[in-house]
Amino acid sequence: MNQVLSYLPRPDLQVLIETLQAAGFHCVGPRVVDGAIGYGALDDAAQLPWGVTEMQAPGHYRLSDSDTPRCFAWANGPQALKPFLFAPRENLWTSRREADGGLHCDETLPEAMPLAVIGVRPCDLAALALHDQHFLRQAVSDPYYARRREALFLVAVNCTHPAATCFCVSTGDGPRATYGYDLALTELDDGYLVEAHSERGRAIAAVLPLAAEEEAQVAAADVALQQAADSQTRRLPGTHLQAPLFANLNHPRWDEVAERCLSCGNCTSVCPTCFCYSAHDQPTLAGDLVEHYREWDSCFTQGHSYIHGITLRAETAPRYRQWLTHKLGSWHAQYGRSGCVGCGRCIAWCPVGIDLTEEAAAICGEVAPA
Repeated sequence: MNQVLSYLPRPDLQVLIETLQAAGFHCVGPRVVDGAIGYGALDDAAQLPWGVTEMQAPGHYRLSDSDTPRCFAWANGPQALKPFLFAPRENLWTSRREADGGLHCDETLPEAMPLAVIGVRPCDLAALALHDQHFLRQAVSDPYYARRREALFLVAVNCTHPAATCFCVSTGDGPRATYGYDLALTELDDGYLVEAHSERGRAIAAVLPLAAEEEAQVAAADVALQQAADSQTRRLPGTHLQAPLFANLNHPRWDEVAERCLSCGNCTSVCPTCFCYSAHDQPTLAGDLVEHYREWDSCFTQGHSYIHGITLRAETAPRYRQWLTHKLGSWHAQYGRSGCVGCGRCIAWCPVGIDLTEEAAAICGEVAPA
């Protein structure tokens, strides 16, 4: 655990926003949009979801007003950090035919403005670390992701109000942030405990009107985070499920869940770690210019497994099996850990309420700790 740096009184949360803006960052933070909490432009602390709480269950997400004086008294909404770095749709390059008949290609790297994201939850920091490993630490780094990543400043918020769908404790990714952020806040009724985890974070903290933390404030934060951990009732049956999943590829549960699954891809859209995409060429009518795009895809679509006239996973059962065995199993061989960070979004935003933890338990049973 990082050393608590200091305490920021609630009225001075606006100063944090203004300090980040003065440092050249465009600020985004949680806002209520269309009945859900999502990230939006943030210029004033009054735009944050003050007094808003949420209820999440399989296939269910609802916001409600309460008398809490807090603005982070909720777990997560459908949007994680993923869209800020791995764009849902973007042009990668253009190719044009020259007058002499030759073909010329131009890479179209994004213009990434410095971005400060306020309100990042620990599960999403864990997802970001996985995406960093995928997009930046392979033999070939993704320059589109890299350019946005370099411009990112993260203000994490430790999670004291998990939803009923959360299970980050069983994946080891919450409710307290332990890595991957610049500043971290723990919200109390009258202010915020502040921790810095990077040189940039310490530079911003040095400008804030911070007071020394009190022992009672630190104790209250520790109690709240422990209660958040203890309140989680969902969990995965183990931390390393590759062996039991691969040993049960013909389990009848795959067909049972397929009878409910719509193959809609909602789970992969809201998942903070899924990174499948498809590529498309968009030519002009004259045929002299072609733009090459990539956009998010899902292992639940027919095109994802289409090769040379054959759809390898034509039915829902093998698609769901591909998703679950990859996410919870073969990611260990690729990235050294599971691809699930316990955010529970796939449970809440599944139209038919399929619960990943329930399906994993049914297929794997109880697994000894790795």
